[in-house]
Amino acid sequence: MRPRSSGTTDRNPQPPPPEPALGRRRFLGYVLAAPTLMAAAELAPAPAATAADTASGPGIPTTEITEIVDLNDAMTLAAAPTSALITVQVNTDGTVSFALPRAEVGQGITTSTAMLIAEELDVPLDRVRVTLADARPELLFNQLTGASNTTISTYTPVRVAAAVARGRLLEAAATELGVAVSTLTIKAGEVIGAAGESIGIGGLARKAAAVTTEAVTVALKPADRFTVIGTPRNRVDALAAVTGRKKFAMDLAVPDALPTMVCRPPTINGKVASVANLDAVRTMPGVTDAVVISTGVAVRARTFGQCIDAVRALNVAWRPGTAAGKSDRTVLDELKAAEPSMGLPSVTPTVEETFTFHFRGNSALEPNCAIADVRSDRAEIWSGLKSPIVAKQTIAAQLGLPVGAVTVHVTESGGSFGRKLFFDAAREAAETSQKMGKPVKLMWHRADDARQGRAHPMATSRVRASYLGGTVLGYKQRHTSVATDLSHGFGEIITAIAAKLPVGDIGFSETFFQLSQSMPYDFGVYSRVLNETDKGFNTGSMRNVYSPDVTCARELIVDRLAANMGKDPVRFRHDALGDERARAVLDKVADLGNWGRAMPAGTAQGIAVHTEYHSANAVLVEIDCRPETVNRPIRDGVAGPRVTKAVCAVDVGLAVNPRGLEAQMMGCLMDGIAQTLTASLHLRDGAFLEASWDNYFYTRQWNTPPELDIVIMPSSSERPGGAGELGVAAAMAAVACAYARATGTMPTSFPINHGTLSFEPKPTVPPVPASPTDGLDHAI
Repeated sequence: MRPRSSGTTDRNPQPPPPEPALGRRRFLGYVLAAPTLMAAAELAPAPAATAADTASGPGIPTTEITEIVDLNDAMTLAAAPTSALITVQVNTDGTVSFALPRAEVGQGITTSTAMLIAEELDVPLDRVRVTLADARPELLFNQLTGASNTTISTYTPVRVAAAVARGRLLEAAATELGVAVSTLTIKAGEVIGAAGESIGIGGLARKAAAVTTEAVTVALKPADRFTVIGTPRNRVDALAAVTGRKKFAMDLAVPDALPTMVCRPPTINGKVASVANLDAVRTMPGVTDAVVISTGVAVRARTFGQCIDAVRALNVAWRPGTAAGKSDRTVLDELKAAEPSMGLPSVTPTVEETFTFHFRGNSALEPNCAIADVRSDRAEIWSGLKSPIVAKQTIAAQLGLPVGAVTVHVTESGGSFGRKLFFDAAREAAETSQKMGKPVKLMWHRADDARQGRAHPMATSRVRASYLGGTVLGYKQRHTSVATDLSHGFGEIITAIAAKLPVGDIGFSETFFQLSQSMPYDFGVYSRVLNETDKGFNTGSMRNVYSPDVTCARELIVDRLAANMGKDPVRFRHDALGDERARAVLDKVADLGNWGRAMPAGTAQGIAVHTEYHSANAVLVEIDCRPETVNRPIRDGVAGPRVTKAVCAVDVGLAVNPRGLEAQMMGCLMDGIAQTLTASLHLRDGAFLEASWDNYFYTRQWNTPPELDIVIMPSSSERPGGAGELGVAAAMAAVACAYARATGTMPTSFPINHGTLSFEPKPTVPPVPASPTDGLDHAI
């Protein structure tokens, strides 16, 4: 399967952001005082901009607060003031270095960032070295990875810094060769003169450096000259990943940092009351230390297998946790009691329904982990972190050390889906290292993350749509959820504290909800409200946060409205959509997916649209709900329906790396299928029953569509929109709509297989299963 570029269309897609035409105006940047060439950007137009600089080119959001459209705009504006602290450096070996203040968690941002630098500097992509920056509190809001914001917020400053470096290299070469700058160009990392003479940029790195910081102005390369941006590229780290050379936190060789694990309570957030055999466990083979910490009992040993043996041997008396005695049923009752009023009934016909979305796991394939080396006067942490500044500040306070005495290194991470916004493992590792007085390499067991880690909160979404004839007059949605923990704030300590306050958390969540949601349809009077309850669970901003549930409920209601009005679901959506770009992606999947084709009984098509962060996405799926499919035998699992085909069309404005965007959409489709059909956590007596990936049913090969087509629409803007989370909501909703059409019954509880428990739950005491000792391969 290959991503497609859409053919021409008779529509005229609108640019994503409602902002003034900034054009190819000149930007202010700096050549910084350094031994070799180092450049940075200032995200403000150069004061000398003239009318001649208004040709087509990239822009940035305005700084007028009234022009903030969504959460992504707010994050981009917040990051802009510190963009001058992010630098591009040219090295004497001809490579270019950039420390990215974001987290690479598999989404490919090191590749897309390298592409921006390669484009503006005219150097080969394989000579750009993108690493991850340590926690830098001076960056304030500019080191948070979330809300699909990385490429949007860094697109202009990275290019400006690279353009500054390019100009400085040309000036140094002109001096060296004794020619005019205008006669020189850079190609493949070489400065080339009119007569064919050339100098490598590595040979100019010192000559182009500045003794004192100098301000300069630059104009960025116009889009019609792009040779890297917008072209499909393989990931720069692909070879290292497939050959095992890529380094994650647990791969780092920190001196004397030994494997460490934690014995955790049988209920969510339970606390240690007493330990009957702590001294005996300390004498077990390989064990060096065992101490009580705030979340359980930490054990350090020579191997992780010995840690597991020690954890299982501990005899701990536990105090009840924050969800003691709760189950799916009791939480659902809480949610229903907390649902906001829908107001007076409509005097016109209505479609109304309440949807339930159960807890979902928020674990990545890489277990939650961190390394910590805490001394009396300093501390050093290594972990995959998406909010490293607040992690550094929080851990410093926890350890009683000055912020400057704590160094936090951001490592590449094997997945996140929002999980790495929280630094639970880093905090535990720091606390454990301090109490033991030794470095630790702390790793959670998979059972730990399923039962004590972050979960997407259980929620209900009540929708009422009123209509008359063929017109929707009003649409109300009341979304009620177990509280989503947003205590990472915007990535630093002030907003993180505000998000925890008794009133601040309500306002923070509601603001997040309103700024992250969109309504693509012209549905008359529209209102949405979030209400959250119950803070007793460890929750997190799982990929796309509120949007999958909100959109799934909405798209099911859209199908019901279309049926009540006697309209085709695609035609109804097309006529109601207010954005040309949304219409274009809808038309594309309907056309490629052959919408409306005759299908056997028990099978059907479903379609859905989602817009967010200046991007548009539509998904069409086909599903097989026939008994022979639903009841097919699956080892230790529930088969259920299977999505047999999926077509996804996406418009992100400008796709920096179409191949990376294709991969993102594939992952989003798998997320959507899982959340509709199979993936959930079951709560019983204050604990989740799932304890690993073998009984948490994320999309497997047996329910992955054999036919998959991803279409990347032509660029509708010269700036990128959000992509990392975009496809989850439409995918989830399309699968739900297809299921409703195939079965004749609209699903109202998700995932649809939640009511069937297909596995024997593992014990909670001891909290982790024993390591296999039979020598067999137990991989699923």
